[in-house]
Amino acid sequence: QVQLVESGGGLVQAGGSLRLSCAASRRGFSFSAMAWYRQPPGKQREFVAGIVAGGQTKYSDSVKGRFSISTNVARSAVTLQMNNLQPEDTAVYYCNARSGYEYWGQGTQVTVSS
Repeated sequence: QVQLVESGGGLVQAGGSLRLSCAASRRGFSFSAMAWYRQPPGKQREFVAGIVAGGQTKYSDSVKGRFSISTNVARSAVTLQMNNLQPEDTAVYYCNARSGYEYWGQGTQVTVSS
């Protein structure tokens, strides 16, 4: 069984940047699609960004132009580069990956102070 291991969350001031990473716990595993979701305090989990095997990407309107999603060549890891972070970006960020089954990371906290 494969797990998704996340890293890179933390505390940053408004206007700053963070980079989130997520990788499969097992070598040789490849996903057809990977994405990032987030759950702000007191709110439901929401889609942030996604990427599919062909390289096409999709972003929520709230992060378009500020966040960038990418995968490694093996499609076993995904990165979310977050620039110009704002307090409303504060949330627990979850990595999501699909390849027949759907997998979720454990979540990493991102806190943006004003």
